[in-house]
Amino acid sequence: MNSINFSNVSVAVAVDGSDAPKTLLQDVSLDLRERRIGVIGANGSGKSTLLRLVNGLVEPSQGSVVVHGHNTVHDVRKVRANVGFVFTDPLSQLVMPTGREDVELSLRRSIKNRQERASRAESVLERFGILHLADQSIYELSGGERQLLALAAVLAVDPAVLVLDEPSTLLDLRNRELLRRTMSGLEQQVIMSTHDLDLAADMDRVLVVEAGRIVFDGGPSAAVAHYRALCAASLDGPGR
Repeated sequence: MNSINFSNVSVAVAVDGSDAPKTLLQDVSLDLRERRIGVIGANGSGKSTLLRLVNGLVEPSQGSVVVHGHNTVHDVRKVRANVGFVFTDPLSQLVMPTGREDVELSLRRSIKNRQERASRAESVLERFGILHLADQSIYELSGGERQLLALAAVLAVDPAVLVLDEPSTLLDLRNRELLRRTMSGLEQQVIMSTHDLDLAADMDRVLVVEAGRIVFDGGPSAAVAHYRALCAASLDGPGR
């Protein structure tokens, strides 16, 4: 039950001015059980679509996705209760004026007592080393600081699965290392897309996505080597 299963999944979307839909992901079948799973590939390859299928932000055009026994289309509320999603741009999910308020908002459904909720929010912020940012406006923070607050708000409710879409894009070296250490200590199953191949190397399993297909699925070293070879081949293609 504690696995994420893709069964013959394809995703196609309508394109303005075209009779033919655009295929974003094609014929993906996966059984994801590992604790740390990386997803790498070029921009536009289908990585984000793959991740968004896990919590029902995108629905399959064909096939099905089942997360810990729950179908992402028919049981989407149960899926989202189990899956935390961190977007590349933290401003797309930080909705309150300060980080403290945002973490408390995340806890509102699970902790009814206001004082208990405030105490839990403070401990979450302290765990991430960002308690000193708790009462600053999110618009006064750096992109990396916002990303860490978004991660804290998602993890505050202890989801079983954590999905991160390019989480290190806005992070400087110090905060990138903080993210790396934080993820290594998490109990959650983590699925992360990244262009940071050092982060990908920390994973237990890595998927390489190319043109909407999984073109490699295996250990991190072999996956990174495969991806590098793909990139090199594209540079050496026609006209070069």
